[in-house]
Amino acid sequence: MQQYDDRVDAYIDKAAPFAQPILKHIRQVIHGASPLITETMKWSMPFFEYKGPVAMMASFKQHLGFGFWKSSRLNDPNSYLKGGDDEAAAGSFGRIEKMEDLPPDEAIVDFIHQLIALNESGVKEPKKPATASKPELPMPDDFKGLLSANATAVGHFENFAPSKKREYLEWFADAKSEATRQKRMEQALEWISEGKSRNWKYQK
Repeated sequence: MQQYDDRVDAYIDKAAPFAQPILKHIRQVIHGASPLITETMKWSMPFFEYKGPVAMMASFKQHLGFGFWKSSRLNDPNSYLKGGDDEAAAGSFGRIEKMEDLPPDEAIVDFIHQLIALNESGVKEPKKPATASKPELPMPDDFKGLLSANATAVGHFENFAPSKKREYLEWFADAKSEATRQKRMEQALEWISEGKSRNWKYQK
């Protein structure tokens, strides 16, 4: 992998005018910290790597995000880091709107050196605990009766993922009145017979 990636140049060129000098500065400081750092693009954002992710930066309409991987493991005596440990977060320093919002260059360089050492050692972030799955909702008998009378709807519903089935069942359970509940079940039957999920209107 090459030290510089042309796609990062293109990304910076397309950024808002206020962002371009800040992005260029971040890039320069990171590469100045170590010639071992290489560039790539992930999730349409520039990433800096050495034996794994080190840092990322992202440009938005009115601010930037700049962050470090494994940020919880970094020694930060001056409390520059503001973001959490979520790698997908916009950054480790909050909203960056001007050069002064960045930490000092020497702090960035120190974080880079720490992360190079961490990646050299093979330390990985602990996996997040799996989210407990929700208990399955029972299908109401009256909806089961409606559904069973429509073979096409039955076929689609059986092929739905558990989460999609649950969306419909929760929709019925949340109805404030029996009339609303009945209306929702009739609407659901129509959508299901067309293979549509509960939130099909909002899906691309």
